Amino acid sequence: MKYLLIIVFFALLPSLAMTRDAVVRDTGNVIRPAGDSNLSEFKWLKRPVIVFADTPADPRFAEQMDWLEEQINDLIKRDVIILTDTDSSFLSPVRKKLRPRGFMLVLVGKDGVVYLRKPFPWSVRDLTRSIDKMPLRQQEIRDRRGEG
Repeated sequence: MKYLLIIVFFALLPSLAMTRDAVVRDTGNVIRPAGDSNLSEFKWLKRPVIVFADTPADPRFAEQMDWLEEQINDLIKRDVIILTDTDSSFLSPVRKKLRPRGFMLVLVGKDGVVYLRKPFPWSVRDLTRSIDKMPLRQQEIRDRRGEG
């Protein structure tokens, strides 16, 4: 019986890994390169979270992206779009506006205001708490409850 459980566990292990990968792959519209994006295109629609680094090999960038991908559903509920910019030699419109130095995490509200700048990786829990304190997010919560 003990061996049967072990066999079943190892048989199901690849399917669990594929399920996690499917969730991560499904974030194609939520996580994307900043490229030629302009923050004004997201105004009143999304809350951009921009992750800057000088290179994609930056360990802080990798750590931050892992954290964001692990809890992407919490960010989707809050209308977050994640933009990445890891090419310091190309001055994208977002890079020109926010002027990062090395690694930087930036949270922009739906109203276009920069609410948060962090020079180190930040947990999704702390990020969502900051979002939930924003006045527009508070209004969204009240509207969903019907207290409007």
